[in-house]
Amino acid sequence: MGTPLGDFIRAKRDSIQPQSLGLPDHGRRRAPGLRRSDLAGRAGISVEYLTRLEQGRDRNPSVAVVNAVADALSLSVSERDHLRFLSKITGGECTAHARPAPPLREVRPPVLETLRLLEPGIAMVTNRLGDVLARTSAYESVTAGTGLLDTDAPNLTRYVFTDPRARTFFTDWDAVADEQAFDLWLAPSVENSEWLTAELAPVAGPDFTRRLNGHEVPRRGVLRLNHPAGGELRLLRETLDLPSDAQQLVVFLPADEETSQALTRLRDLPPHGRLRAIS
Repeated sequence: MGTPLGDFIRAKRDSIQPQSLGLPDHGRRRAPGLRRSDLAGRAGISVEYLTRLEQGRDRNPSVAVVNAVADALSLSVSERDHLRFLSKITGGECTAHARPAPPLREVRPPVLETLRLLEPGIAMVTNRLGDVLARTSAYESVTAGTGLLDTDAPNLTRYVFTDPRARTFFTDWDAVADEQAFDLWLAPSVENSEWLTAELAPVAGPDFTRRLNGHEVPRRGVLRLNHPAGGELRLLRETLDLPSDAQQLVVFLPADEETSQALTRLRDLPPHGRLRAIS
């Protein structure tokens, strides 16, 4: 049985062309990407040990080995962080016999006050599972008519993978889907991530499972939205981590003048509600 660490190493190896690392092209192969022998040689480890890592038969590589594999794969900073994180949770994996409890949904009063001060800006408080825990009225305006906030406990990850309207609302749906799946690995705990995936995987189908296990580190560029009343919106995202709460405060800013004007028009529409916190 594989591990998240082994899956990530194998996925990255398969995605790399030898020429990009200055290695000779050995011709056509049955599998794409870098050979195990090439990666093992670059990392200074044996092919047999690399095979054990990829197949999940070695769950406790040393820090030196993890760093050597990261160097051999020429990982970016965010990819290196993810590799180290997967090494940590793979080494500490345990089998849970009871269904894990869901994460806390309470937002602290000072965080809510910060959110109020951001009005009339577009902002929300969320977590790595995708729960929309609190939002400004401007956030409601931007998402009005899309179905995202139709439930008492809105969850962006569930919406992206199970609501057909999400594929229209998010212009770059594939990129957003990759982001939401990847963030489950960074959830407050492995147990909390498992809590959501146990509910989500059966209804979201193989596309969700493929993205979750693909470990594709997202770029998080400009967020493009197709608003039912405002047309295309292009938004930049600034995220403030709240580590003690395992939450994030996300502020959305217009990426161009057209979006800024469209947001002004949306704010002039009848209000969709006040600041709301979900507890």
